[in-house]
Amino acid sequence: MGLRKKLIEGIDLGEARSKEAGEEQGKAQREQVPYKVHGQWTPDPNRPDPVELLREQGKTRVKVLLPLRYERMSASAFAFYRGGALIMASDLANTPTTGINVQACGDAHISNFGLFLSPERRTVFDINDFDETLPGPWEWDIKRLAASVEICGLDNGFSKKDRKEAVLECVRGYREGMAAFAEMGNMEVWFEHLDIDTLGNSFLEKYSPDSTKAASKVVEKSKKKDNQRAAHKLTEVYDGQLRIISEPPLIVPLRDLVTQANTKLNTERFDEKTLKNLMGAILKKYQESLPSDRRELVREYTPVDMAHKVVGVGSVGTRAWIIVLQGADENDPLVLQVKEAQQSVLERFVGKSKYQECGHRVVSGQRAIQSTSDMLLGWLTLPGLDGRPKHYYVRQLWNGKGSIDLSRLDPKQLARLSFACGWTLAHAHARTGDRFAIAAYLGDSDKFDKAMVKFARAYAKQNELDYQRFMEAYKSGELSEQNDTANGLAQVIEQGKEQDKEELLPV
Repeated sequence: MGLRKKLIEGIDLGEARSKEAGEEQGKAQREQVPYKVHGQWTPDPNRPDPVELLREQGKTRVKVLLPLRYERMSASAFAFYRGGALIMASDLANTPTTGINVQACGDAHISNFGLFLSPERRTVFDINDFDETLPGPWEWDIKRLAASVEICGLDNGFSKKDRKEAVLECVRGYREGMAAFAEMGNMEVWFEHLDIDTLGNSFLEKYSPDSTKAASKVVEKSKKKDNQRAAHKLTEVYDGQLRIISEPPLIVPLRDLVTQANTKLNTERFDEKTLKNLMGAILKKYQESLPSDRRELVREYTPVDMAHKVVGVGSVGTRAWIIVLQGADENDPLVLQVKEAQQSVLERFVGKSKYQECGHRVVSGQRAIQSTSDMLLGWLTLPGLDGRPKHYYVRQLWNGKGSIDLSRLDPKQLARLSFACGWTLAHAHARTGDRFAIAAYLGDSDKFDKAMVKFARAYAKQNELDYQRFMEAYKSGELSEQNDTANGLAQVIEQGKEQDKEELLPV
């Protein structure tokens, strides 16, 4: 009995959320943090130089890829915004909050939402980027999303009125979504999702016939964008085995990265056997993070090739790999993406992650806020050539993933997409934060929505100033001082710089 009593006394069931207490807290915060303060944006007198923040961030990235990152960010003020998560996190750290934390996305701009296939093979709409996820203020995510809608509208040449409507729809989607989740039970909230085939109909009903047709095309395209198509596009059959097609500088097989280096160094350190052992070591470490049933599934596949693949805008400069695995034969492929995870841009402002491994942080955050995560999502850590550990997370490549071409949207389509993004962000926050408090704080009126319109406009102007500062540094060569390879990865491949090639290696 003594042991039994001791065990029972040692059990911590946690503190259940009280709807009444949450509502009371949310309403009280309206007095402490009135809506109007969220609409204000004035840069701090000691605000860091955005270019210096980018340079600082570049210190932890592959130097040879930095020119490509800056080139992509230079395309437009919107592209710059997408790559400037650290800049905005630094700014948001000086804005008022209610003190209600959630599992924040950390980079919740409109381009980071899209379509996926669930494990049940249904098409769902959700957040699709979790590199920066960390517990933090809910306001930071909705402000980054609202500002991204305004900047996207500017990039598309939309009128002030149309941009206002899109931002209002975005925040209305968040507010009304949170109110609905506050009326649901915990389990109901957890399993709610924006299923394009069912729940999505309530959104599609608001579309014009042309919009509905365009949305249906995106859905159908996403369903076809699966692992089979990824393998078909990225590989060829060589000696009866799948092999990744080299497309430098965006896709560079590991064999190409090391062959010339071996020749110059007169070594066979990276022979075929060593490369296969490297892939095997990566997969073994990765499998340790999977549930036992998924582990057994992955073990049914054999790794056959590996390549470095440049991805995204903000992610350029981090190490990102694809590994092709073969099942029963070359017609049974599995393509995994192994992407480097670094410290979240939020950590310097809200405190360090409780996870020692950055990949673990990303995976745990994704599982918490995404309604249906990749069944093969996992993480690993490998020793780097510089003696420092390199953290990665792993997922399937092109798991029914579909993105929306924002440049082709008309104002009404942008508004409706923005509403869906706002609703989806509210769902992520409702799963991980006090939905009762947030819903009570937001209330039934559109006062908070209007405050977000003011903030979005003001921050869009700030982003334009930052973009101009960035372009001056980009054109003057100020940013290229970090790396003497001005033409990026393409020049590395052409010149065969073994030290820069080795910098790309996962170990």
